[in-house]
Amino acid sequence: MDVIVSPSLLSADFCNLQREVEMINRSAADWLHMDVMDGVFVPNISFGFPVIESVGKKCQKPLDVHLMIVQPERYISETARCGAMMMTVHQEACTHLHRTLQEIHSAGMKAGVALNPATPLCTIEEVLCDADMVLIMSVNPGFGGQRFIENSLNKVSRLREMIEKSGSKALIEVDGGVGADTAPRLIAAGADVLVSGSYVFKAADPEATIASLKRIQAG
Repeated sequence: MDVIVSPSLLSADFCNLQREVEMINRSAADWLHMDVMDGVFVPNISFGFPVIESVGKKCQKPLDVHLMIVQPERYISETARCGAMMMTVHQEACTHLHRTLQEIHSAGMKAGVALNPATPLCTIEEVLCDADMVLIMSVNPGFGGQRFIENSLNKVSRLREMIEKSGSKALIEVDGGVGADTAPRLIAAGADVLVSGSYVFKAADPEATIASLKRIQAG
């Protein structure tokens, strides 16, 4: 399977969102990653449902919505109404994770589970077959432009083994510090989906940068 590229809107020019979305539409990007932050679960606030809904009306790519918020189950119907293809919630934020994944599916979306850098893989072992995707945070969530955490490669590799042993069909997504140096190593470790923010949106030619990520082979 070719790598899926999901540029992160968090690094876009918010004064020119329509222009940025049009660039995504023209590009080889597969999805558009959208980070919702509440200032509680993570120490920052990004954007909410009015922005997701507005972008969704213009974006021709599936919306990959990542909720970095407390009690994300409260917003399942709202996320679905905005047109999300994938709704990813944090294991650390969900008391009843299995139920939340079921409710996301019932709302017509695919369900993802995200893990912070310090959270061990064993915390999602019991729901691995209920998830469509596992998001490995390769930086501490809350801010863009952080340095890649090298141990993430080992974590992705171990997750790939867990998925294969369990029979799960879950994709592995990685978010944080993804660029020309880290992308080939992540693919080699077993990643399926690359989220890239600053590397794409701050590039001189974002479309060419997205195309280059799509061409990267495991290395």
